[in-house]
Amino acid sequence: MKMRNRGKRYLVTIAIVILFILIGGSLFYWLISQEGSNQKFRTVKVERGEITSTVTATGTINPVITVLVGSQISGTIKALYADFNSRVKEGEVIAQIDPAIFESQVDQAKATVATEQANVANAQANLQNIQANLVKAEVSVSDAKKTLDRNLQLMKMSAIAQAGLDTSQANYDSAVAQREASKAQLNVARSQIESAKAQLERTRAALKMAEINLRYATIRSPVNGVVISRNVDVGQTVAASLQAPTLFTIAKDLTQMQVHTNFSEADIGRIEKGQEASFTVDAYPERTFRGRVSEIRNAPTIVQNVVTYDVVIQVDNKDLKLKPGMTANVSVMIAHKEGVLRIPNAALRYRPEFAKTTINDGVVKEEKRSQRREASGERGTGGQKRENRQSEQGEERKSARVWVLSSAGQPVPVSIMLGITDGTFSEVVSGDLKEGAELIVEETSKKKNQGTNASRLPFMPGPRK
Repeated sequence: MKMRNRGKRYLVTIAIVILFILIGGSLFYWLISQEGSNQKFRTVKVERGEITSTVTATGTINPVITVLVGSQISGTIKALYADFNSRVKEGEVIAQIDPAIFESQVDQAKATVATEQANVANAQANLQNIQANLVKAEVSVSDAKKTLDRNLQLMKMSAIAQAGLDTSQANYDSAVAQREASKAQLNVARSQIESAKAQLERTRAALKMAEINLRYATIRSPVNGVVISRNVDVGQTVAASLQAPTLFTIAKDLTQMQVHTNFSEADIGRIEKGQEASFTVDAYPERTFRGRVSEIRNAPTIVQNVVTYDVVIQVDNKDLKLKPGMTANVSVMIAHKEGVLRIPNAALRYRPEFAKTTINDGVVKEEKRSQRREASGERGTGGQKRENRQSEQGEERKSARVWVLSSAGQPVPVSIMLGITDGTFSEVVSGDLKEGAELIVEETSKKKNQGTNASRLPFMPGPRK
């Protein structure tokens, strides 16, 4: 019985020791958790470095000069002498439309011209005949006039009868009438010649048109370049009744390319001709291509109430890596500075918890009003204004606020003036911020407690009875 009681006390003692060990461990864990609940901060140092301010957009790569080769006549494609990627020279035959119809039109026009030339010749011969008749009529008039004058003298001397005089008078009048008729015929003949000549010119114009159409049946390259598109096949009929169909697209020089980009109206004011630009394409993701802004077009493009402007970037493509139609991710460099004091943009986004909670109390509102007064150039009660909007390489400066740790380990605000930014870092133009200063970018806290028992002591079970 004593042995049994002694064993029971021994077990109770062991249970108590284990209980105290558990309680001690729980207390230690609780103290560590409470110590870890103190607020911590992640900071970064203010440093010097380079900043490049850019604006980005997407665009399409195109040749500098693209020529659309079409057909001015309708017909059936008889032969093709160029294909995709073919190098062609100016004047080289690249396609042939069936010329049979146009050849027959030329022959018909030539025959018409020959007929009209014959008509002109006939009209001229008729004119010459009428001119001869007119000369003959003039002679007849002259002869009849002499006879009449002689008979008049004889009549005065009563040497001839009245009938003879009347006959000579009638002959003279008839000769005069014949002469006038010949003159009228001469004018008509001259008009016929002019009409025949005009008709001849019309037929010659028709012949010229037929010959031009025949030449148009042979499609030639207008420039030296590379065929980047072929839109017809042999046997296909092209119709040029409404507009000239495009048969080929020829890039004049693929060693010089252009990137056509669309920049938003918010960014277009910062872009200037001559600025450096870089871009990448999906075909060569590891390579960066470079060019310069060559043109800023004033015509807006509006899609779903979004206004953009076309910016053209000139690119050298001597290695022919860039191909028409590629999509380019473009960055235009607005400003670049080296050795400037810079801070991470994460520091600009940080706000302490107490600052967040005092917004409704007006504290932060007053701070913002103070910043606005500073930015607008107001000093003291005199309201003396100064120029705050400074421009260097196209950027505008603005005021901001960052937070540093005080000697007591509490966040303290520092007002600064910012310059250019690259989206990750921003330039510090002025303010009470030195190189090497520690900026708060984030609040970090160890997990204070887990579960519902994180903020209180663990349950201490009693000994079993």
